[in-house]
Formats: sequence, C-alpha cells, structure tokens
Amino acid sequence: MHDFAFVFAGFFVGLIVGLTGVGGGSLMTPLLIFGFGIKPYLAIGTDLLFAAFTKFGGTVATARAKLVDWRVVGLLSLGSIPAALITIWVLHTVGPAHPDVQHVMTTTLGVALILTALATLFKAIRGKSVPRSIAPDALASASKPRHWALPILFGAAIGTLVSISSVGAGAIGVTVLMLLYPALPLPRIVAADIAYAVPLTLVAGLGHASIGSVDWPLLLKLLAGSLPGIWLGSRLVEKTPDRVIRSLLSVLLAYAGIKLIAI
Repeated sequence: MHDFAFVFAGFFVGLIVGLTGVGGGSLMTPLLIFGFGIKPYLAIGTDLLFAAFTKFGGTVATARAKLVDWRVVGLLSLGSIPAALITIWVLHTVGPAHPDVQHVMTTTLGVALILTALATLFKAIRGKSVPRSIAPDALASASKPRHWALPILFGAAIGTLVSISSVGAGAIGVTVLMLLYPALPLPRIVAADIAYAVPLTLVAGLGHASIGSVDWPLLLKLLAGSLPGIWLGSRLVEKTPDRVIRSLLSVLLAYAGIKLIAI
C-alpha cells in the first residue's frame, strides 16, 4: 500500500509540473518530509535525482524544437555546477545526517519554498506580459544578459540553494531568467531553465548519492508515477486556468515553507 502511495505522489507532482512548470522539488521534498516522514537529507537527495531524470525528457523535447539557448545555459551552469560541488563537499565533510545540518536543510528549504511561492505568484501575475516570440535577427541581442557576470553569480546562488534544499531550479530560475533576459521569449526562458537544471540536479543528486543521501527504491517508485503524470499534465495545460493554479500553488508553497522554518 505504501508503494502505491509513493507512485501516486510521483504522479500528482508530475501532473502539477506538467500543468504549471513549477519545479518538482518545491512540491516533492515537503511532501516526502511531511506526508511520508522521510528524513530531510534523504528527501532532498532523492528528489534531486528525481528532478534530473524528469527534466531530461523535457530538455530533449525542447532541444528538438530548437528552443534551448545554449549560451544562456552555459553561463548559468558556469556558476551553478561549481557551487553545487562545493556545497556537496561541505555536506560530505560535516555529514548530512548531523542535527545541525538537518536544521540548516529544513530552514533553507523553508526559505526556498517561500521564494518559490513569490516567484510562482510573480509568474501568475506578470507571465502573460513576457514575449512569446521574437524576430530571428533580434534573438542574438535578446540572449545577452544585462551583464555577463550576472548569470554566473545567480547560477552560483541557485546551485548552492538547490544542493542544500533541492528547490530553486524551477520557479526561482525562471523568474531570474525573466529579469536577466527581459527580451527573451517565454518559451526560450522555460527551455533554458529546464536544460540547465538537468546537469545541476544530476551533479548535486550524484553528490548526495555518494554520501548516502539517496533512497534508490523510493526514487524508482516516484519516477514510475511522475513520468505519466508529466505526460498528462503537458496535454491538459491548454485547458486549465494557469493563473488560478499558480496562485493556489503559491499559497500552498508559502504554507509549507513557513512550517519547515518553524521546525
């Protein structure tokens, strides 16, 4: 019965990700901690690989559609991957199951969820004003950031946040990209966010696996549910009121964030 519950949880999160684009970590990690009593370090480590495998499929699809701006992905990865490796090294040195580390993880996760809630609300309110297409000759200038160092710095911040909490590469990443690349069309922003999240979550997830922070049987159960969930959500996305779903999600994420900080 417990196995079915994990598969259903994966399906539910996959469905929401498919409908809204909100990162699975912001939903899956608190669900594992509060709903199933999984230790925070195991929930975070397992969810990172869960995100890497699910977003890989999205990257393949967007790359085939030639929506991924690899220059944007490269600049973000230049900051996020080294930051993830340093964070994992610190966790390995201290020990992921140490009470102080657990407290840092839950507090960081809580803050990340509140930031994700604000980012989700921001996208619900302002998302429609972001351009969805652009002339080919204007694409090169649109893919240049306000300053070349900003994507690297923001990438490093997100890489650290994701490695500690498994949250940040989704809604926060999209919001950062909207601010750094205001002229870039929304489909390209989403595609870049999905693409750079794959190596980041894979590196962070494998790092957590190396220190024993991944539950492999649990990961397989979650993926068994999430993959069909994402498939269904991506096909229902045009028929659902985007702003209403995102607004409700922002309230849910803010509640979970406050609850985690209060632990």
